[in-house]
Amino acid sequence: MTKEFRMPPFDLRLAMDTLTAKDPQLARLIKETQEFRIEADGSDSPYEILLEAIAYQSISGKAAATIFGRVKSLSSTGGIPAPQEILKLKRPALRKAGLSGAKILAMKDLAQKTIDGVVPTLEQAEKMSDEELVERLVSVRGIGAWTVEMFLIFRLGRPDVLPIHDLGVKKGWSITYGKKHMPKPKKLLAFGERWRPYRTVASWYMWRACQRAGNAAMRKIRPAQVRKSRKRS
Repeated sequence: MTKEFRMPPFDLRLAMDTLTAKDPQLARLIKETQEFRIEADGSDSPYEILLEAIAYQSISGKAAATIFGRVKSLSSTGGIPAPQEILKLKRPALRKAGLSGAKILAMKDLAQKTIDGVVPTLEQAEKMSDEELVERLVSVRGIGAWTVEMFLIFRLGRPDVLPIHDLGVKKGWSITYGKKHMPKPKKLLAFGERWRPYRTVASWYMWRACQRAGNAAMRKIRPAQVRKSRKRS
């Protein structure tokens, strides 16, 4: 099946030209790899995307797909259960589907916050700032900043998101800039200032750097160095 891609909701040519002018190493990576693109997807709401994200946390993609399929089978429509349905579903049924106790609590909290309006509709989300969306969505049990950042990048196409805790972005940075260690989040955040206002595009190229380098090169990148404190005499 051929993958379809969509244009981002910002001026991609301006973004590429801006990053190329600001960062010679990134410019080289951009030149040697494919142009930034995001896979096309459906009109999934923040609720639906986050419900699936909860199911996929901390387990393999194959196992998560099986479990999420079972959760969908519990819906009256056979699709993703509506918030009201999630709240009505009994814990034993959800446990039988393969969800952990923590994930059940997270899904029910997501459902309640969607009904209460804390979790916005897609139309509302498109009008909100990155900061407001992060603040709203991380209030949901089990949803962290990384999950929201992926939503901002891949669903809303926001141009200036930098996932400083993402392993691929950190390893891609080390490969691109010839470092043996991954950067600490604060260092990556400071470094990324040169990429504003297109940190999403730069992050995407860090992922491409990993893909291009391969698993062998990735394994050579070590965790961030921890500065040893001096012993007091």
